[in-house]
Amino acid sequence: MRKGKNEKSEKKVAPNKNAYIEGAGIVENQPITDTLTENYMPYAMSVIVSRALPEIDGFKPSHRKLLYTMYKMGLLTGARTKSANIVGQTMKLNPHGDMAIYETMVRLARGNEALLHPYVDSKGNFGKAYSRDMSFAASRYTEAKLDPICAEIFADIDRDIVDFVPNYDNSMTEPVLLPTRFPAVLVNNNVGIAVSMASNICSFNLSEVCETAAALMKNLEHDIVSTLKGPDFPGGGFILQDENELRRIYATGRGSVKVRSKYIYDKTANCIEVTEIPPTTTIEAIIDKIVEQVKLGKLKEISDVRDESDLSGLKITIDLKRGQDSEAVMKKLFRITPLQDVFSCNFNILVGGMPKVMGVAEILEQWTDFRITCVKRKTKFELARKKEKLHLLTGLKKILLDIDKAIKIIRETEDDAEVVPNLMIGFGIDETQAEYVADIKLRNINKGYILKRIEEIDSLKEEIADMEDILSSERRVKQIIISELGDIAKKYGKPRKTMFIYGTEDEENEAEEEIPDYPVNLFFTREGYFKKITPQSLRMSGEQKLKENDEIIETYDGSNRAELLFFTDKFQVYKARACDFEDGKASVMGDYLPVKLELDPDERIIKMIAAEDYSGTLVMFFENGKCAKVPMASFETKTRRKKLANAYNDGSPLVSMTLIDGDCEFMLSSEAGKVMIFNTVLILPKAARDTQGVQVMRLTRAKLRSAVKYKDGMIKDADSYRTKAVPVAGTLYDEDVDQLKFV
Repeated sequence: MRKGKNEKSEKKVAPNKNAYIEGAGIVENQPITDTLTENYMPYAMSVIVSRALPEIDGFKPSHRKLLYTMYKMGLLTGARTKSANIVGQTMKLNPHGDMAIYETMVRLARGNEALLHPYVDSKGNFGKAYSRDMSFAASRYTEAKLDPICAEIFADIDRDIVDFVPNYDNSMTEPVLLPTRFPAVLVNNNVGIAVSMASNICSFNLSEVCETAAALMKNLEHDIVSTLKGPDFPGGGFILQDENELRRIYATGRGSVKVRSKYIYDKTANCIEVTEIPPTTTIEAIIDKIVEQVKLGKLKEISDVRDESDLSGLKITIDLKRGQDSEAVMKKLFRITPLQDVFSCNFNILVGGMPKVMGVAEILEQWTDFRITCVKRKTKFELARKKEKLHLLTGLKKILLDIDKAIKIIRETEDDAEVVPNLMIGFGIDETQAEYVADIKLRNINKGYILKRIEEIDSLKEEIADMEDILSSERRVKQIIISELGDIAKKYGKPRKTMFIYGTEDEENEAEEEIPDYPVNLFFTREGYFKKITPQSLRMSGEQKLKENDEIIETYDGSNRAELLFFTDKFQVYKARACDFEDGKASVMGDYLPVKLELDPDERIIKMIAAEDYSGTLVMFFENGKCAKVPMASFETKTRRKKLANAYNDGSPLVSMTLIDGDCEFMLSSEAGKVMIFNTVLILPKAARDTQGVQVMRLTRAKLRSAVKYKDGMIKDADSYRTKAVPVAGTLYDEDVDQLKFV
């Protein structure tokens, strides 16, 4: 009987070694770590270094390849050409498909309005950055050329100012960086998502950037905020000015900027017309959110919303019901829709092939170093040409004394190959000079022509001396760069599009009457899940559904208006409201807080506190035996901040945290088996959230093990453990101290 395929293949299986799969051959077992190292890591590095992140010239490789192709096509000064032609030519450098190249061009185009200073002068429909659904026309219908500002990007590129490398098929070369004469990396916004990292650079006003870069070259201690007022977005709008946050962005390269839409109220038509929106949203996203909130009953003041954008620009019209206050409606819209949004800054830039998050000062310093190198390379290139010309003219000057002799030598030389050697011998010049003399046209072998040419010798010597001085003086190089920045700011600078709103408090607080007030039960689990359940639903529910090995560690009976504070092991507190969570049931696991509150990586919530009115006192105990007493009012903020840093002291690990209404007794136990009971009246409260507290239990080679609110009957002969002064070492407990936790 013939064996089946399955029987045949089963005999060829080698357990724990190579496995045979019919049609595929030998399949080798490989550890996942080796697979990641050999296959995934090269891909990740390629995305980071060669695709997603901009370099110090302000461009990603796809941008650079496209613009350089357009430059080589003569589109800096020539007429526009069809976009399809540009896309086809760019594929010689960027073989990633025509649509990928065209989409890159669309974003760089003036018609798309995505950049503060577009690099592509476009004609036709290139879509709009502020519209999600407005599609751009196909490349065969649109036309493009380089915008005039690109003259500053490609200036002197043919003078050995930057390195060139072969393209993917080694048929031509392309620049590694573009020698941009202004800090384009800050002038135009740039967004990139790589592997495990991203970049999000906002745009700044060209004149302000140039002024700041020049000021930093003159004085490294220059206050950047005095010249660089803040981001300037292509879509305009208003920035809610926060100088402290702005300085943090300038110093670290990370932070956020709140951007608010610009609007006008048409009293005649009783409607609001939004004409400028934040760069992080679109018309469709705003309208969808408004419609959603109207359906939920949270925007009862609005009767209609529509997109009225046309050739004149963006316009969202919001019709109001009769008698509504437009300012009050806009405050609510800013709070619950993307009409006010946050731009998160992440200045992650490739420097020398390595990604680095930098502040504005460091970015401008890196760009200055790059430009210094460019100016020096250009100067060296021109110096070499000037020296070469001087060398030739010096040889020409030697024949001026006896032109007839030169003519005689050439005439009497029988072999053409002997002309140059004979001139070298006759006038004592080298081969290069002799070649130059021999190539002079017959009509130019006259005294007048030669005198006119050698008149340049003195000016050449002066220029050479000047260039050598430039190369030896970094101060002069910086003066050249500063002069270029001034010229560019004067030529291409524009007034700010994004203005500022000063001294306006964040209007995120909803009116209390708008939040339904009803009793709720709040539950928090060890694994970070949160449930809000009404008492009625809780009575009708069965057992609480929890993740395997999870348990409820915090339970509160409060109201839907309660403020919730979630303390983490990274010494931060995340704030939310009970009304931010949907009413749940015991039969569901609830909301996973690390995702809901956007916790930092590896951050864990260790305590939940529900505060109705921020009354009471928070008592914290640390492993070093110290106790901190902080009024809950210290955690209250006028604005609806979602996260507070330095929520408690980081000098020693936290043992316990308890909210008390008035002074009470706590029982402490140490790893040395000692116990003490003291009243919190002995500790004075401190307003600073991160106070280190005072020593209550004196410890020697031991740590505080537990600190619990004392109740009668928790320990026998409690008076022998009480103290009327702190710190004390405590009294040795006869039995196992661990049992005290569960009494």
